[in-house]
Amino acid sequence: MRSTHKVEPATTAAVADRLLQLADPDYAVKCTRFFKTGPGEYAEHDRFLGIRVPDLRALTKKTRHNISLDTCCDLLQNEWHEFRLFALLSMVELFRRGEDKQKKQVIDAYFKYKKHINNWDLVDASAYKIPGPWFYRRDRSKLHRMISAKTLWERRIPVLSTFHFIKQGDLDDTFRYAGLLIDDPEDLIHKATGWMLREAGKRDEQRLIRFLRDNHQSMPRVMLSYASEKLCKEDKALFG
Repeated sequence: MRSTHKVEPATTAAVADRLLQLADPDYAVKCTRFFKTGPGEYAEHDRFLGIRVPDLRALTKKTRHNISLDTCCDLLQNEWHEFRLFALLSMVELFRRGEDKQKKQVIDAYFKYKKHINNWDLVDASAYKIPGPWFYRRDRSKLHRMISAKTLWERRIPVLSTFHFIKQGDLDDTFRYAGLLIDDPEDLIHKATGWMLREAGKRDEQRLIRFLRDNHQSMPRVMLSYASEKLCKEDKALFG
């Protein structure tokens, strides 16, 4: 016999209350240091409750059947970092489980509120799981334009989105973006770009080697280090 128990919606207030119960002030202090929230640092003014990622993922799993996109959007605009991360993890679930109409609603919300996706972990947890699969077989001009965005987080989104493309064997935009970002001023862009180049190299090592041969002298050192990490000693020596 089918259960008639009604599943209560995970409202913004209800989720916020559960998140606040998971807060750890001591861990929050560590987070503010790790995520560089000091004056002039990349996450200045970001605020942390001190909720560990496994706890956020566990709550995401518990609420994935009864949370709405509207609630996710509310939480994504919250000042607390962990509220925003929870919102994005939940949006990933809504996107993954949804039909085309719901996927379109999620991707629209993602870009509408992208200014709140404002730290590297927020980008990395969502970009290759929402815009990545959405744009894989679609026009990517929206992603291409973001490569020249003013904020480093907007520029990081298309770079990390290519992780999905790489998994499908599509490497073109990874190398295209890397070429465009060689002169980027931000270390977090250098790291992300080098990371994606390294992943692309796992699919086509010779293409990576050709790219590094052509560009290693002008590449930031951290980008080159990340990109060449999995190469053999002999190949790494070509770019040392």
